[in-house]
Amino acid sequence: MKIAVPVENNKLCSHFGHCASFAILDVEKKEIRGRTDAVAPPHEPGLLPRWLSEKGVDLVLAGGMGGRAKNLFAEKNIQVVVGAPSDTPESVVLQYLNGKLQTTTNTCTHDEGHVCGH
Repeated sequence: MKIAVPVENNKLCSHFGHCASFAILDVEKKEIRGRTDAVAPPHEPGLLPRWLSEKGVDLVLAGGMGGRAKNLFAEKNIQVVVGAPSDTPESVVLQYLNGKLQTTTNTCTHDEGHVCGH
């Protein structure tokens, strides 16, 4: 399984659509087996679901995300969890894997036509 976390300064970035990069963590049997950092492409509506799908991502842990973006991820068979805390990617992923991730409300306040992060 591959889990993507939007990052800035090695912490989960709540501005999903405009984060500096993504940490993509390889997970096997509830353990992190590796991490790859990928510089995010320039912001373009609809691009991130396709881009992360091409990288083999199965799950995105995010602070917030608009409804349209969530639907685009669903079309690519990528699960999305919103409301994740601003912590290191490894910490957020381990909390998720151990059933201890405490999420808050979706931090995106944009309308359904935008990816959060403007």
